[in-house]
Amino acid sequence: MLAPVGMAMALIVTAASIYSFSPRHVTPLQETRIPVDRMQLTTIERSKAGLVIAGELGSILVSADDGRSWQQAALSHDRQALITRIVFDDESRGLALGHEGWILRTEDGGLSWKEVNFDDANGEPLMSARQLPSGDWLAVGAFGRVLRSTDDGQSWQADSLPGLTDWHLNDIASSADGQHWMIVGEAGTALSSADGGQSWQLVEPFYNGSLYGAAHLGGDRWVAYGMRGNAFVSADHGATWQEARVPAPISIYGHALLPDGELLLVGQGGIVLSSKDGGKTLSIVRREGRASLTDIVVDADGRWMLSSDGGLQIRPAASAKPTQNDGAA
Repeated sequence: MLAPVGMAMALIVTAASIYSFSPRHVTPLQETRIPVDRMQLTTIERSKAGLVIAGELGSILVSADDGRSWQQAALSHDRQALITRIVFDDESRGLALGHEGWILRTEDGGLSWKEVNFDDANGEPLMSARQLPSGDWLAVGAFGRVLRSTDDGQSWQADSLPGLTDWHLNDIASSADGQHWMIVGEAGTALSSADGGQSWQLVEPFYNGSLYGAAHLGGDRWVAYGMRGNAFVSADHGATWQEARVPAPISIYGHALLPDGELLLVGQGGIVLSSKDGGKTLSIVRREGRASLTDIVVDADGRWMLSSDGGLQIRPAASAKPTQNDGAA
């Protein structure tokens, strides 16, 4: 009786072994895809490497084919901190700024990044940075945080600007010739410089809410924009400001200036605003979805590349048409 049982068990083991090593069909794994259309993205820029986007959990992504495919950039340190903005001084050199005083530097258009600053003990979010004509980099951020680099972004030291309190500083921008500069922030904070950033003066308050960005429109003209549909224009390099006519009470987070002088502003509710009169009046040229648009790059063929808190959006130039509700309020 034991012999038949033993033989049966041997046959079972042999069959199992044969089956385990026999060839059989395996369902292929799905292609790994970076979900750029569902990520929280705060910034988009173009460099020699292509499109560069960044945002949640310290993600920096690069596309060499105009957004059809993406690859993760190489980071020397992965801090999992939100990246707030990417800026390039030329096609190769740039900075990525983030929470906890995080600064990363690239020399290859954004394919690889080296950490040059991080402060988890006293690391307020950094919001913007630019390289001054002197060669110094200036970075600004939350609670009046100012950092300066005198070695092309390799190292950073705390700095200060005249008259600042602990209001957040959200953007630093310059004129095309690098002579005139603006810094804007919380509670209508604005500073200007007329000597390439060597000295700064507080601008007489013209708004008591947050300003998120500023742009030079050519000549003496500037625009500053912020929360709840507030935008302002200046025709004297920021000495005085007038309120612009904005057709929707949305917060405005980013902009693009086209070669023909048209100004595009992006913000809440998937809204894109356009101005062709130097920022004095704006019309709604796109209203789609609920995502907040955070930044915009306009491609050579006119396509809009939009970062948002709901992912990357790519829209053809044909979408740049006024909606039915574009009257000024």
